[in-house]
Amino acid sequence: MRALVLNAETRTAELQYVSLPVQAPNELLVKVEAISLNPIDPLYVLHPLASSGRKIGSDFAGLVVDVGASVPNSAHFKKGVRIAGFLQGACSVNERAGAFSEFLTVPWDLVWIIPNGVSTNEAASVSLVALTAAQAIWYRLQLKAPFHYEPKLALEEHPEWNQGNAFNEQDPKVVNFFIYGASTSVGLYAAQMVRLTAKASGMTIRLFGAASKARWEMLRAQPYAYDYLVDYRDTNWSEQVKKLADDSEIHYAYDCIAEGDTVQRIASTLTRGGKSAIVRSREGGTWKADDLSVEPIYGAVWEGLGEEVQYQGFTVKQSPAARGFSVAFYEWLSVAMGLELKPTPVRLMPGGLEKVVEDGFQLLGAGGMKDRKAKRPEEWMRPVSAEKLVYRV
Repeated sequence: MRALVLNAETRTAELQYVSLPVQAPNELLVKVEAISLNPIDPLYVLHPLASSGRKIGSDFAGLVVDVGASVPNSAHFKKGVRIAGFLQGACSVNERAGAFSEFLTVPWDLVWIIPNGVSTNEAASVSLVALTAAQAIWYRLQLKAPFHYEPKLALEEHPEWNQGNAFNEQDPKVVNFFIYGASTSVGLYAAQMVRLTAKASGMTIRLFGAASKARWEMLRAQPYAYDYLVDYRDTNWSEQVKKLADDSEIHYAYDCIAEGDTVQRIASTLTRGGKSAIVRSREGGTWKADDLSVEPIYGAVWEGLGEEVQYQGFTVKQSPAARGFSVAFYEWLSVAMGLELKPTPVRLMPGGLEKVVEDGFQLLGAGGMKDRKAKRPEEWMRPVSAEKLVYRV
């Protein structure tokens, strides 16, 4: 089969013919039909952690080709069923295969069945970013989810997450939730999940967001329904947020960017006992702050795959609780996607695997927002905003 393979020495990925993957008894063999790009895909190709020869890429959607012998019949997987999920790609030291290939294998309980009404292209863009948002809103910040999982298991692993109760769920007062990077793919899912929390819990939640003014009309509409928006380009956006909150301050915040001074400024908006979650750890060096009033909660999306993840000098430990949350979330997604949760807009890119590095990686840069500097005349090479890049395989 063809696959995009890391060349760590030249810091790129090359399309090569490689052997078909060997399926384990608990796995599905999948014929990949579409993939989507995440910023971490070019980041760890341009700044490789893995060694050469590893298949890269995270998000995929495709058809079940074969079902492992130990996959339960009750899971409803059979040949031809459309599924979506994500693999770890070249995003760690650990030697695990990525998704940017014509075939792959994946554990049966870490994928979701694509419902009717959701296209394969849309489904390819969902799994990693939706789980990233769900982990922040429901798993780490511990807001009420619209499906059943065991939140106590997460708190047993991370008792510090239970500190700082800004409000009581039985308290009728309004809860303020702020999302920085509201028009990012993660932010678009996070807003929907906050709305689902309000529905599931009966709480009144006012949603605040920071994004470009060009996206405000979209963000004010359903399914996001932001109550208040500020322009992230304004130098005083954090002060604006506090003023819009009627000086009652913010109870919860989610930083979908976590670069520069955003973590520190978001902390300044939080009320006493407030909580914040972020998408990047201190170890990455993308943000620094020594005087935070609230230490933000961080966790890599990879822990949802149930495996230890090794970075350079940083290890994400194996987490049965995080894996259990992923299984419950994807089971819910098999029904909820397209109904309770809407996919983000996608940009179908021309070409297939052979164009991912040449076009897609140029658009996304080296992983940070400031690195997106691609300037080419083709219509599909316009700057990326509020959408996911998808390639057919």
